[in-house]
Amino acid sequence: MTVQKGNLYLIPCPLGDVSPLVVLPISVKNAVEKIDHYIVEHEKNARRFIKSIIPEKSQADLNIQEINKFTKPEEIPPMLNPCLEGFDVGIISDAGCPGIADPGARAVHYAHESGIKVIPLVGPSSILLAMMASGFNGQNFSFNGYLPIDKGERKSELKRLEKLSKDFDQSQLFIETPYRNNQMLQSLTENLNAKTRICVACDITLPTEYIKTAPAELWKKIKVDLHKRPTLFIIQG
Repeated sequence: MTVQKGNLYLIPCPLGDVSPLVVLPISVKNAVEKIDHYIVEHEKNARRFIKSIIPEKSQADLNIQEINKFTKPEEIPPMLNPCLEGFDVGIISDAGCPGIADPGARAVHYAHESGIKVIPLVGPSSILLAMMASGFNGQNFSFNGYLPIDKGERKSELKRLEKLSKDFDQSQLFIETPYRNNQMLQSLTENLNAKTRICVACDITLPTEYIKTAPAELWKKIKVDLHKRPTLFIIQG
């Protein structure tokens, strides 16, 4: 008898220390309630999230495998074996939506190759929420991840992204290691055209949320401390 394959659920989680059901729909709780097999970025964080959403769920019954930048390609397909055996599997990122700037995308790739149904659930994405609040072009934008650390290389990359944003009316998003956020904002005000608009979206969905869009020349006068706070930067010339 052929076993019906399980589904691969992409399970979003909060972007920070906030009650899960404040930012997540009931569909996420329902999925976590029935799934015992997980592929996650960090096991400790995933267990904490699962416990926060369903405190009574048995942690001992959970089958959790980690996927990160050190995971070898050949290690990923076996993580989906429970699906091939008829069990549903959930992917959980450390923050936000799995597969978006997240190593879980590699497991999703193999799921499609194996004919496993992929089900994305609704939840907070810092990239989309920042774009929504920026006032920039939401029909043409690009997420660029981390920019170079070297000052010279960073300046060149900022100039390149600024030109792209102006030539193609394309919003350019990027992030920085949280303890270098203040330096990043300074780099933007020093290297971009005075009229280039900058959106700083910090602590999205948290009580300390800060989102502001203004020209580079105005940001030189704005006092805000972004140190160690999850932040997205967006520019548009």
